[in-house]
Parts: sequence; C-alpha cells; structure tokens
Amino acid sequence: MAYWLLKTEPDNYSYFDLQKDGNTVWDGVNNPLALKHLRTMEIGDLALIYHTGKERQIVGVAEIISKPYADPALDDAKRVVVDVQAIRKVTQPVTLAKIKQDANWENFDLLRLPRLSVVPVSELHWQRLLELASIYQLI
Repeated sequence: MAYWLLKTEPDNYSYFDLQKDGNTVWDGVNNPLALKHLRTMEIGDLALIYHTGKERQIVGVAEIISKPYADPALDDAKRVVVDVQAIRKVTQPVTLAKIKQDANWENFDLLRLPRLSVVPVSELHWQRLLELASIYQLI
C-alpha cells in the first residue's frame, strides 16, 4: 500500500463535498510529475486530503478505489484520473504551519515542491501526520 497527499481548492471541491458524495473522480491534475504519481496509484492506497488556498491544512482521509484511467472528460490519454472514496474527517486539522514547525519534514515533497498537487507520503511521514491529526485508528 502507498500513501499520498491530494491537494484540492476547498472552494472548488472540498473534503466535505467528498464526504457528502461518498466518492468522486479525482481529476484536474495537469503537472507531469503529479500525473506520474497518479499513474502509480493502486486500489487500496490511502490519501490525506489537503485544502489549499487560505486553509492550507489536511482535513480528511480517503482511499483510492480504482486503478488510474484516462480522464473521460478529455481527449488526452496522458491525463489520468483515479476514483477516491471518503474514509473520515481528521479529528484535528494539520496545518502547513504545524508541519513546517517540525524539523523531521525536510525531505517531504509538500514542502520541497509546494505546487505539486499529488504528493507521495512515506510511511514514517504518514504515521506522523496521523498522530498530528489525532487519528489513532482509521476505522
């Protein structure tokens, strides 16, 4: 299983929209590196949902529920999407400022590549982020 951080603009589509919908197509990714990450996703991978813009915080956890496939809304096989399903809202949102305060994040792509919308998360960072979010069990 792999872990990810998926960024979304909450005014466009928030984690709370995902909770209401249950699942959705994760689309709108243009960056070549972010698309490369999407192409490596597997069913069962987990993702932290990060609100960009004014919020800049992790607000929820989701599961990847499909293999990557070509975006049906576009005529471009290189532009892939995955389906994601809401698992749970975090107990305590984890702000970007909180992450930056911790010296253990020096190689974390959220900080190294701040414009990247699909960020791989190491198991060590995943566990630390769940702790910061006050999540000790996902289910």
